[in-house]
Amino acid sequence: MTYFRPLHRKSGKINALKSFSFILLISIPFAAIGQDSSYYSSAFNRKAEDLKSQLHILINNHKEYPYTSTSTDVWDILKETDQDPANPKNVILLYSGRSVDAAQEYNGGAGWTREHVWAKSRGNFGTDAGPGTDVHHLRPLDNSVNSTRNNRAFDKCKDCKDVIDNGFNTGSKTDATLYTFEPRDDVKGDVARMIFYMAVRYEGEGAEPDLELTESILGNTDQSPVHGVKSTLLKWNQLDPVNDWERNRNSIIYEKYQGNRNPFIDYPELADYIFGDSTSYIWKPLAKTGVQRLSKQLKVYPNPTHNVIHVVVEAELASAHYTIYDSKGMQFLSGKLAGKNTTVDLQNMPEGTYFIQVEGDYIQTFKVIKK
Repeated sequence: MTYFRPLHRKSGKINALKSFSFILLISIPFAAIGQDSSYYSSAFNRKAEDLKSQLHILINNHKEYPYTSTSTDVWDILKETDQDPANPKNVILLYSGRSVDAAQEYNGGAGWTREHVWAKSRGNFGTDAGPGTDVHHLRPLDNSVNSTRNNRAFDKCKDCKDVIDNGFNTGSKTDATLYTFEPRDDVKGDVARMIFYMAVRYEGEGAEPDLELTESILGNTDQSPVHGVKSTLLKWNQLDPVNDWERNRNSIIYEKYQGNRNPFIDYPELADYIFGDSTSYIWKPLAKTGVQRLSKQLKVYPNPTHNVIHVVVEAELASAHYTIYDSKGMQFLSGKLAGKNTTVDLQNMPEGTYFIQVEGDYIQTFKVIKK
């Protein structure tokens, strides 16, 4: 049995989340790589419930697959969406990062299982087609870890207990007192964006549950269609940014199977506009309409920073410029790139989360934290 090394697919996320130093290699594009933003154009310039409703319309009525079947089912799709890039015969387990044989479907409890990230008892939808088989929130998981997570709310643990997977410390934790589960750092944002998706996709139409976010920590037997903890999930969405693993997974589900996308992977800032502190603001995506083209390698450092940031490009670019926005999309600074290394003074900006958008013959956006 082999173990997946998170550095293979999330090295930038490890840097941003664990060391908080030097170069942020993973950018946060406001238009998905290879994804035409016209998919979302009807949701532009909306806010709050109006924005949520329009996104629901866009991702509603996706193609549904059975949970278990002799035809294409959830098992088959997960073998592709969660394939180990270092070993195509394996899948990666969500809460441990362990790589296991994809052919071992359940296998009497000795194989892997299918985790409902939005716990299927929170709304009591089971494994029926719809929320019970929606691959946007289904992920491979070890059976014992699946039992440990159960239907716990997601939150930062206080009285922490390590979650062990076949003798391997996963980095995920439960709380010894509160009924909560804290995923390993490398997938905290992934979990948050899956939960956000479910709360927008399922709005109580027909036999579907109306799923909502909550600040409450529910008990094991409570089947209310709510999941939390909302404020924690919003923080995780910011601390653990989207990376190419999530983007690739999103595109496979959209292009080959369900025909719908997770908006919070394509535009992670949507979480704040719908569930967070930006609900009074109109959502105006920062990136240009159309397919994103990244033709040059850029680096932004240090991150977090106190006073300045450096924007470094591989080659000097003509007429390239930068713009800095806060988390609500308000513009703070702008200017031209000065050669291969441009220093931007942030001393007069308050502490917080910002996005620096660099634009030339391409467009790329980086998240920057000023402390």
